[in-house]
Parts: sequence; structure tokens; C-alpha cells
Amino acid sequence: MDIRYSASPSDVKRYTTQELRDEFLIQNLYVPDTVQATYSHVDRMVVMGIMPVGGPVPIDKGIDVWHNFGTQYFLERREAGVFNLGGRGFVLVDGERYDLGYEDCLYISKGAREVSFGSVDGAEPARFYLASTPAHKACKTTLLTMERANHRPCGEAALSNQRVINQFIHPDVLETCQLSMGLTQLSPGSVWNTMPSHTHERRMEVYTYFEIPEDQAVIHLMGQPEETRHLVLKNFDAVISPSWSIHSGCGTSNYTFIWAMGGENQAFDDMDNLNPSDLK
Repeated sequence: MDIRYSASPSDVKRYTTQELRDEFLIQNLYVPDTVQATYSHVDRMVVMGIMPVGGPVPIDKGIDVWHNFGTQYFLERREAGVFNLGGRGFVLVDGERYDLGYEDCLYISKGAREVSFGSVDGAEPARFYLASTPAHKACKTTLLTMERANHRPCGEAALSNQRVINQFIHPDVLETCQLSMGLTQLSPGSVWNTMPSHTHERRMEVYTYFEIPEDQAVIHLMGQPEETRHLVLKNFDAVISPSWSIHSGCGTSNYTFIWAMGGENQAFDDMDNLNPSDLK
């Protein structure tokens, strides 16, 4: 498991490009039959990539759960959200099977002991993207398709930021402890996400970008509004955003991304908004 410790905004001002990438960028999430896990000490968010090819892969494969979490099993004191970004797959949760197609989502409750991930066809494997936060109560494990999501169109074509925010794991859709997740789709011709920018001191966030063409990229903006920095991301890359950092992006083509939040509250609109002219 890759451990990332919290970074001070005053220190980040002096980071080189490689230091920024080492601290905040998550790459190579999808390796056959492994669990690629990153543990961020920012609100103790865990990000995983799981790509089953030869058979089902348990959620804790290769992870020392007691050493990293002080628990007997991974979700003993955690909840998780999972999106499938590949071929048809399934998740087994304490013996119950949930089938996930492309961009389907599964919320897994605190207390789920036996969790594993499989592909219907190993030649076209599923790619499971998972985010997990600490949880103090159990909710209901729930399968969420795009039809069940709460759809929020926003932006406009004239500003190159026309998009739909699809809220999956969200208080308006189902009850969870603290985890919120969704999927934002940019319209063709639109390249800006989360613009105008914002911060939210009460929550951290992780973005994972996908549907980026092989020869294109996303420039992810981060840092304090008066001290912005950037990272260049490719398809399936993820990026950690501390509460003090903006988290906007601009692509060389349109793309899709998943956001995952954890922290003090689940109020989606609890943010400190910024105008583009405020950024430096």
C-alpha cells in the first residue's frame, strides 16, 4: 500500500514538478489480478484500483489490514464506493453478487466482511475504481446505475465548461456515513471542469480522470488560489486534493472524471467559490 502523508500548503509552494507528482498523483491503478491501493492521511481516504483477469480478487489482497488500519478486515470501520470503468464485472459482498456494467456504481456498507471483485470475461476485464472513508455507522449496500443517479447539468458551451454532474453516493440518492461520490461528464467541445474554481475547507476530494484519448491529456490545477500549481494527467490517473487546494482541470479534449469526498459534512454546495480572476 502506498502511504501519502498530509502536505502543508506553505511547503507545496516550493515543490518541484516531481515532488508534486509524488505527493498528489496516483498512477498505474489497474494491474491484472492485484489491488493497487493508496492511503492518504488527508481525511484518511483510501483509493484502490482492481482489475480481475484470472479470477475474483479479494479487497484486501496484498494489504496488511491490521498494520494499516488496526482492524480485522478492511471494512470493519470503513465504507466504500466502487465504479466499474471497464468490461462487465461483479462484486461479491458477504455472498451476495452485484453485477456492474460500465459506469455502474456500488456502495458498500461498513461491516461488510468478505468482498471480492471479478470480471465476466477476463479478456475484457472490469476496472474497479474504489474510494473508502472511515465510517461510524452501517448503511445499506446498494447498487446504483446511471438511471438512479441525481443529474445536475451545469456550465455552458460558451465558456467551454458544459457538463453534467451525476451524483451517485450522495444524500439525495441514498444514506451513507460520510462518503460522497459521483461522475461528471463533459460535453463535446467543453474542456473545463469545476470552473469557476472553489475550495471546501471541511472536505477533501480525490478526482480520477478517464475517457481521455491516448494522445490527449488533462491539466489539473491545484494549490491555494493565490499560489496555483498544475499536474499533467493521462487516462485513469487520479489526484488527491487537500481541503485547502482548488481542484479544477482543463483537457485537450473532453473527458469524464469521478469525484470522491470525505470530511466534516456531506453538503455538496458547502464550498468557498472563486472567480477565475481570483486565481494567481
